[in-house]
Amino acid sequence: MDKFEKMRSGEVYFPGDEEIMTLQMQCLELLYDYNATRPSEWDKRTALLREMFGDIGDSCYIEPPLHANWGGRHCHFGKGVYANFNLTLVDDADIYVGDMTMFGPNVVVATAGHPILPILREKQMQYNMSVRIGRNCWIGAGSVILPGVTIGYNTVIGAGSVVTKDIPANVVAVGNPCHVLREIGERDEKYYFKDREIDWNDPEIVGVIVEGS
Repeated sequence: MDKFEKMRSGEVYFPGDEEIMTLQMQCLELLYDYNATRPSEWDKRTALLREMFGDIGDSCYIEPPLHANWGGRHCHFGKGVYANFNLTLVDDADIYVGDMTMFGPNVVVATAGHPILPILREKQMQYNMSVRIGRNCWIGAGSVILPGVTIGYNTVIGAGSVVTKDIPANVVAVGNPCHVLREIGERDEKYYFKDREIDWNDPEIVGVIVEGS
């Protein structure tokens, strides 16, 4: 196992290795270019994301500034992923995000951790665990997703949550530590926010549902 394989395997390793740092710096240069783009430079942003990310699907939009340890090199995004300002991807290991998932502002997705043993932390040792986020999730503003976590498809993570363990599909989960509040169900077919009802006679809403069916 070489140093790059070890970095993404979950084993304890030294992230300050010269070869690792050299490659990481190349990735961060591309990230700098991305964050320096003008709002009108859509094509340039799209081209940079394709160069920066391990995989990225069509129609993804990431609002600068984007922060990422490896500039997205170890990130694998499906199609139609949206991220608001200040998405932070601690992508020392792989981060998988399904189609149509949305990130609110100031979300952190972290794969990196440090041993509890003081002598190892003193020597700057690290380990990384992959994170997986399913299709059509909504990760609320200010949420933090910790190493090794899997979030199931369609799930909503409430704003400010700290996700320390796996969250299943089709639920609303909130809090610190994040826990399942309830399943997504019949009430959500009627109300979109508190007591505000979905207008199923609105042609725009009907059109979206028909298009997605």
